Amino acid sequence: MLQQTKAIILRIVPYGDTSLIVSAFTERYGIQQYMVKGARKASRKGSSQSSFLQPGALLDLVVYHNELKQLQIIREMKWAWVYTQVMANISRNAIALYMVELLSKCLRQPETNADLFAFAEQHLLLLDQCDNAVAANLPLYFTLQLAAQLGFRIEDEYNEAHPYLDLREGQFVPEPPIHGMYTDPRLSALTHELLQQENAITLYRLKMHHQQRRELLQAYAHFFHYHISDFGQLKTLQVLQEVLG
Repeated sequence: MLQQTKAIILRIVPYGDTSLIVSAFTERYGIQQYMVKGARKASRKGSSQSSFLQPGALLDLVVYHNELKQLQIIREMKWAWVYTQVMANISRNAIALYMVELLSKCLRQPETNADLFAFAEQHLLLLDQCDNAVAANLPLYFTLQLAAQLGFRIEDEYNEAHPYLDLREGQFVPEPPIHGMYTDPRLSALTHELLQQENAITLYRLKMHHQQRRELLQAYAHFFHYHISDFGQLKTLQVLQEVLG
Protein backbone atom coordinates (compact mmCIF):
# COMPACT_ATOMS: atom_id res chain seq x y z
CA MET A 1 0.00 0.00 0.00
CA LEU A 2 1.30 3.46 -0.91
CA GLN A 3 1.96 5.75 2.06
CA GLN A 4 3.50 9.19 2.56
CA THR A 5 6.07 10.06 5.20
CA LYS A 6 8.86 12.49 5.95
CA ALA A 7 12.31 10.96 6.26
CA ILE A 8 15.87 11.71 7.32
CA ILE A 9 18.38 9.76 5.26
CA LEU A 10 20.90 7.99 7.51
CA ARG A 11 22.98 5.66 5.39
CA ILE A 12 23.30 4.52 1.75
CA VAL A 13 24.78 1.25 0.46
CA PRO A 14 25.22 0.46 -3.27
CA TYR A 15 23.31 -2.59 -4.49
CA GLY A 16 23.95 -4.17 -7.86
CA ASP A 17 25.00 -1.96 -10.76
CA THR A 18 22.50 0.88 -10.40
CA SER A 19 20.46 0.47 -7.21
CA LEU A 20 20.81 1.56 -3.58
CA ILE A 21 19.72 0.26 -0.20
CA VAL A 22 18.82 3.23 1.98
CA SER A 23 18.48 3.43 5.74
CA ALA A 24 16.08 6.21 6.71
CA PHE A 25 14.51 7.49 9.91
CA THR A 26 10.90 8.12 8.97
CA GLU A 27 8.31 10.15 10.81
CA ARG A 28 5.61 7.54 10.30
CA TYR A 29 7.42 4.21 10.63
CA GLY A 30 10.65 4.88 12.53
CA ILE A 31 13.83 3.47 11.05
CA GLN A 32 13.30 1.64 7.76
CA GLN A 33 15.38 0.05 5.00
CA TYR A 34 14.44 0.88 1.41
CA MET A 35 15.41 -0.49 -1.96
CA VAL A 36 15.73 2.26 -4.57
CA LYS A 37 16.02 0.56 -7.93
CA GLY A 38 18.03 2.35 -10.60
CA ALA A 39 18.90 5.18 -8.20
CA ARG A 40 22.40 5.60 -9.67
CA LYS A 41 21.19 5.51 -13.24
CA ALA A 42 20.79 8.90 -14.94
CA SER A 43 17.30 9.77 -16.16
CA ARG A 44 16.46 11.35 -19.50
CA LYS A 45 16.99 14.74 -17.86
CA GLY A 46 20.54 13.76 -16.95
CA SER A 47 20.10 13.49 -13.18
CA SER A 48 19.64 10.50 -10.88
CA GLN A 49 17.75 9.81 -7.68
CA SER A 50 21.05 9.50 -5.84
CA SER A 51 21.19 13.31 -5.63
CA PHE A 52 18.38 13.08 -3.04
CA LEU A 53 19.90 10.19 -1.14
CA GLN A 54 22.62 11.80 0.97
CA PRO A 55 23.07 11.35 4.73
CA GLY A 56 21.16 14.07 6.53
CA ALA A 57 18.81 14.84 3.62
CA LEU A 58 15.26 15.75 4.65
CA LEU A 59 12.82 14.20 2.18
CA ASP A 60 9.14 13.68 1.56
CA LEU A 61 8.65 10.08 0.46
CA VAL A 62 5.90 8.05 -1.14
CA VAL A 63 6.63 4.43 -0.24
CA TYR A 64 5.26 0.94 -0.55
CA HIS A 65 5.06 -0.16 3.09
CA ASN A 66 4.50 -3.74 4.16
CA GLU A 67 5.05 -4.48 7.86
CA LEU A 68 5.85 -8.10 7.02
CA LYS A 69 8.86 -7.11 4.92
CA GLN A 70 12.23 -5.87 6.12
CA LEU A 71 13.06 -4.11 2.86
CA GLN A 72 10.57 -1.53 1.63
CA ILE A 73 10.32 0.30 -1.71
CA ILE A 74 10.44 4.05 -2.41
CA ARG A 75 8.04 5.07 -5.17
CA GLU A 76 8.61 8.85 -5.18
CA MET A 77 10.81 11.34 -3.38
CA LYS A 78 11.23 15.10 -3.19
CA TRP A 79 12.99 17.57 -0.94
CA ALA A 80 11.21 18.43 2.29
CA TRP A 81 13.90 21.06 2.81
CA VAL A 82 16.60 22.27 0.44
CA TYR A 83 19.72 22.95 2.48
CA THR A 84 21.66 26.14 1.88
CA GLN A 85 24.68 25.30 4.07
CA VAL A 86 24.62 21.68 5.27
CA MET A 87 25.54 20.05 1.97
CA ALA A 88 27.87 22.79 0.72
CA ASN A 89 29.80 23.80 3.85
CA ILE A 90 32.44 21.33 5.06
CA SER A 91 31.98 22.00 8.78
CA ARG A 92 28.15 21.98 8.63
CA ASN A 93 28.22 18.75 6.64
CA ALA A 94 30.58 17.13 9.16
CA ILE A 95 28.18 18.06 11.97
CA ALA A 96 25.19 16.67 10.05
CA LEU A 97 27.03 13.40 9.34
CA TYR A 98 27.87 13.08 13.03
CA MET A 99 24.24 13.69 14.01
CA VAL A 100 22.83 11.10 11.61
CA GLU A 101 25.47 8.49 12.54
CA LEU A 102 24.64 8.99 16.21
CA LEU A 103 20.95 8.57 15.42
CA SER A 104 21.55 5.46 13.34
CA LYS A 105 23.49 3.79 16.17
CA CYS A 106 20.63 4.44 18.60
CA LEU A 107 17.72 3.43 16.37
CA ARG A 108 17.45 -0.35 16.08
CA GLN A 109 13.75 -1.21 15.84
CA PRO A 110 11.22 0.06 13.25
CA GLU A 111 9.07 1.78 15.87
CA THR A 112 7.24 5.05 15.32
CA ASN A 113 8.67 7.89 17.38
CA ALA A 114 7.26 11.15 16.04
CA ASP A 115 8.71 13.20 18.92
CA LEU A 116 12.23 11.94 18.26
CA PHE A 117 11.82 12.55 14.54
CA ALA A 118 10.68 16.13 15.21
CA PHE A 119 13.66 16.63 17.52
CA ALA A 120 16.15 15.42 14.88
CA GLU A 121 14.50 17.39 12.09
CA GLN A 122 14.45 20.56 14.17
CA HIS A 123 18.18 20.39 14.88
CA LEU A 124 19.12 19.63 11.27
CA LEU A 125 17.08 22.64 10.15
CA LEU A 126 18.74 24.79 12.81
CA LEU A 127 22.17 23.60 11.67
CA ASP A 128 21.37 24.87 8.18
CA GLN A 129 20.24 28.30 9.35
CA CYS A 130 22.17 29.20 12.52
CA ASP A 131 25.32 31.30 12.81
CA ASN A 132 28.75 29.78 13.34
CA ALA A 133 28.79 30.34 17.11
CA VAL A 134 25.67 28.19 17.50
CA ALA A 135 26.83 25.57 15.00
CA ALA A 136 30.13 25.05 16.85
CA ASN A 137 28.32 23.99 20.03
CA LEU A 138 25.38 22.24 18.37
CA PRO A 139 26.93 18.71 18.23
CA LEU A 140 27.47 18.79 22.00
CA TYR A 141 23.98 20.05 22.72
CA PHE A 142 22.38 17.60 20.28
CA THR A 143 24.23 14.68 21.89
CA LEU A 144 23.09 15.56 25.41
CA GLN A 145 19.51 16.19 24.32
CA LEU A 146 19.39 12.95 22.30
CA ALA A 147 20.37 11.04 25.44
CA ALA A 148 17.44 12.69 27.23
CA GLN A 149 15.11 11.75 24.36
CA LEU A 150 16.27 8.12 24.64
CA GLY A 151 15.74 7.95 28.41
CA PHE A 152 19.20 8.27 29.93
CA ARG A 153 19.53 12.01 30.49
CA ILE A 154 22.32 13.46 32.62
CA GLU A 155 20.87 14.79 35.87
CA ASP A 156 22.00 18.39 36.14
CA GLU A 157 22.86 18.70 39.82
CA TYR A 158 26.28 20.20 39.24
CA ASN A 159 27.76 22.43 41.96
CA GLU A 160 31.12 23.06 43.63
CA ALA A 161 30.56 20.08 45.93
CA HIS A 162 29.77 17.78 42.97
CA PRO A 163 32.30 18.79 40.27
CA TYR A 164 32.81 15.44 38.51
CA LEU A 165 30.47 13.98 35.90
CA ASP A 166 30.12 10.20 36.29
CA LEU A 167 29.57 9.02 32.70
CA ARG A 168 28.18 5.67 33.81
CA GLU A 169 25.60 6.99 36.24
CA GLY A 170 24.85 10.18 34.33
CA GLN A 171 25.16 12.41 37.37
CA PHE A 172 27.57 14.82 39.02
CA VAL A 173 29.45 13.40 41.99
CA PRO A 174 31.82 14.77 44.67
CA GLU A 175 34.82 12.51 43.91
CA PRO A 176 36.24 10.88 40.77
CA PRO A 177 34.57 7.45 40.43
CA ILE A 178 36.89 4.47 40.65
CA HIS A 179 35.79 3.08 37.26
CA GLY A 180 37.51 6.02 35.55
CA MET A 181 34.65 7.11 33.27
CA TYR A 182 34.19 10.73 34.27
CA THR A 183 34.93 14.30 33.28
CA ASP A 184 37.07 16.65 35.31
CA PRO A 185 35.62 19.81 36.95
CA ARG A 186 36.50 21.97 33.94
CA LEU A 187 34.55 19.81 31.46
CA SER A 188 31.82 19.11 34.00
CA ALA A 189 31.17 22.84 34.34
CA LEU A 190 30.84 23.15 30.55
CA THR A 191 28.42 20.22 30.47
CA HIS A 192 26.38 21.96 33.15
CA GLU A 193 26.27 25.11 31.00
CA LEU A 194 25.09 23.08 28.00
CA LEU A 195 22.36 21.44 30.07
CA GLN A 196 21.22 24.85 31.29
CA GLN A 197 20.33 26.04 27.78
CA GLU A 198 16.57 25.96 27.23
CA ASN A 199 17.06 25.52 23.49
CA ALA A 200 19.87 25.41 20.95
CA ILE A 201 19.34 28.98 19.76
CA THR A 202 21.17 30.32 22.83
CA LEU A 203 24.30 28.21 22.29
CA TYR A 204 26.20 31.29 21.05
CA ARG A 205 26.47 32.32 24.71
CA LEU A 206 28.79 29.41 25.52
CA LYS A 207 32.43 30.29 25.03
CA MET A 208 34.73 27.30 24.81
CA HIS A 209 37.99 26.36 23.14
CA HIS A 210 38.04 23.84 20.30
CA GLN A 211 40.07 21.43 22.44
CA GLN A 212 37.34 21.50 25.07
CA ARG A 213 34.76 20.64 22.43
CA ARG A 214 36.90 17.73 21.25
CA GLU A 215 37.29 16.36 24.77
CA LEU A 216 33.57 16.72 25.50
CA LEU A 217 32.61 14.92 22.29
CA GLN A 218 34.90 12.05 23.24
CA ALA A 219 33.44 11.91 26.76
CA TYR A 220 29.87 11.91 25.47
CA ALA A 221 30.77 9.11 23.02
CA HIS A 222 31.88 7.04 26.03
CA PHE A 223 28.60 7.92 27.73
CA PHE A 224 26.58 6.59 24.76
CA HIS A 225 28.83 3.55 24.41
CA TYR A 226 28.03 2.56 27.97
CA HIS A 227 24.27 3.09 27.66
CA ILE A 228 23.61 1.74 24.14
CA SER A 229 24.40 -1.94 23.56
CA ASP A 230 26.62 -2.71 20.55
CA PHE A 231 27.18 1.02 20.04
CA GLY A 232 30.59 0.54 18.47
CA GLN A 233 32.78 3.40 17.27
CA LEU A 234 31.57 6.68 15.82
CA LYS A 235 33.34 6.91 12.46
CA THR A 236 32.45 10.60 12.07
CA LEU A 237 33.80 11.64 15.46
CA GLN A 238 37.43 12.14 14.43
CA VAL A 239 36.44 14.16 11.36
CA LEU A 240 34.13 16.34 13.44
CA GLN A 241 36.80 16.89 16.08
CA GLU A 242 39.17 18.12 13.37
CA VAL A 243 36.52 20.38 11.83
CA LEU A 244 35.69 21.96 15.16
CA GLY A 245 39.34 22.94 15.43
